[in-house]
Amino acid sequence: MASMLCGPCPLTSSFVGRNVLTDTSQSEASSSNRAESVRLPLERSAGVVFCLQRQHFDGHAAQTSAGPLSVNSASPFPDEWWRKHSSTANDSISELKVSHLAQMDTIFPEHRSILDWQNEMDEWKEYSAHKTATSRGVLGGVPVFVMLPLDSVNMNNTLNRRRALNASLLALKSAGVEGIMMDVWWGIVEKDGPRMYNWSAYRDLIDMVRKHSLKVQAVMSFHQCGGNVGDSCNIPLPPWVLEEVLNNPDLAYTDKAGRRNAEYISLGADIVPALKGRTPLQCYADFMRSFRDNFEDLLGDVIIEIQCGMGPAGELRYPSYPESEGRWRFPGIGEFQAYDKYMIASLKANAQAVGKPAWGTGGGPHDSGNYNQWPEETGFFNKDGTWSTEYGQFFMEWYSEMLLAHGDRILAAATGIFRGTGSVISGKVAGIHWHYGTRSHAAELTAGYYNTRSRDGYAPIAQMFAKHGVTLNFTCIEMRDFEQPSHALCSPEGLVRQVALATRKAGIPMAGENALPRFDSSAHEQIVRKSRLRMNESGDCHEKYEPMAAFTFLRMCESLFHSENWRLFVPFVRHMEEGRTFQPWEEEAHRSETHVHATRPLVEEAASLMYY
Repeated sequence: MASMLCGPCPLTSSFVGRNVLTDTSQSEASSSNRAESVRLPLERSAGVVFCLQRQHFDGHAAQTSAGPLSVNSASPFPDEWWRKHSSTANDSISELKVSHLAQMDTIFPEHRSILDWQNEMDEWKEYSAHKTATSRGVLGGVPVFVMLPLDSVNMNNTLNRRRALNASLLALKSAGVEGIMMDVWWGIVEKDGPRMYNWSAYRDLIDMVRKHSLKVQAVMSFHQCGGNVGDSCNIPLPPWVLEEVLNNPDLAYTDKAGRRNAEYISLGADIVPALKGRTPLQCYADFMRSFRDNFEDLLGDVIIEIQCGMGPAGELRYPSYPESEGRWRFPGIGEFQAYDKYMIASLKANAQAVGKPAWGTGGGPHDSGNYNQWPEETGFFNKDGTWSTEYGQFFMEWYSEMLLAHGDRILAAATGIFRGTGSVISGKVAGIHWHYGTRSHAAELTAGYYNTRSRDGYAPIAQMFAKHGVTLNFTCIEMRDFEQPSHALCSPEGLVRQVALATRKAGIPMAGENALPRFDSSAHEQIVRKSRLRMNESGDCHEKYEPMAAFTFLRMCESLFHSENWRLFVPFVRHMEEGRTFQPWEEEAHRSETHVHATRPLVEEAASLMYY
């Protein structure tokens, strides 16, 4: 897919800012000992982690709607208190957490300390996993899929590197992989003109996959490939679509400087008949309907999942952090994409509807900074910035609700088209983990996720997916907090936990992907742990947790078939597919050695062919 990534967060050897609760020794502690052993990270400085133990809470208490939170030595430790009050109604819990975080902000003002406190409160509350219509319960493993190269089908609508694909698929099948994920590019299939679909190369590819007894996750890719993290080729939107964008530039997303981004049609134009007499939504629906009609014999049997592209990189988001032309670099906050005429018209109408017409003039906030600034450098995103004012709340509600409405329309079309085919429908949400430790969560806000220290922005998204019975696919599953640069206040683990909780409450399956190409055992182990969607991070081997619906590995390439990488990949797949989350890694690696040795010629051939 055109980026299956959440951001180019580089690995670093620095352990500054490491959360002590993610250490192996801490994560393996049993839940029965946590009341005495939990240590809360409060401040990081010069690589030293300072922790506040139980006795340091003496004298501090917070009065809330559910009663006082006493933290002196005679009172229950916070995990005991949180369990005691876990029966409180959801809205009361939300108010309670906000109140407690506000009090903690006063006592311990460091950004990361508050984030850790919030994460700990989430971990202390336990959720049971029961088998429902949308869940397999706690039994079973997690099927592993592998993403194909972005250019497996080229612009001439033929297969690239046919021999390499065939050898690679054979190797993947030997490792126990369930199937592959492939992008079905709008810019290739409907290249020759409106409703002129050419599925020949995809039929050829799927037939090859079927011959190896593998399954297919097909991504309806209505975005451009090129200009995002990890994009290795250029596949633009159909030429006749780009012609219309040239004639009407407001079909492209636009930032406050007037710069256009044509990697995906602006959602503001969803119902505008600007594409040769059809609306963008009609184009997407017609494309999916043609796919269904042409592959009807394979749906539900070979093609077991349809993932609906809903934005740049196939993700439900605004293109707030484009790498093209050097516009954005990690960990910039990005920019709002609300300045094409359709978005401006919608904003004006909403401002008038709430009796504040001035809020609809000039587009978005004037003090939100630029792509590569940091939250504290702007008036909108800083600690007590405009984001928390009445105007900021109005703007963010409109901006995020426009995104939700866009996703709702596409998923409604997709579920109607593929209903009864036996294929699962899914959609992807981006893992924007940088600046997650700040109050405003600036990078998430510019992307359209109204998630802040005091507001859960992923619950409405999960509820929208639940409305259509759609699986939520999320990224950055392989990342650990301590691997990220401490100055960017990243927390991929906290973010994954929050999204997992949102899907659990909404009653929908959650699937996962790794955000960056990783072939090391550390990343594999993290994925295996997170694949169980544990709400409690105690690491208790005797508890069972609901597994992910599926995991898709980024991506099939020459590096995957290098001997050392393959030696680690095979036991990883078996861990996931057989659901043996807590089995010692070394034991499975040893069991896999015979298989790895026997298939070495096949894997070496795949690596060689992928290289050339």
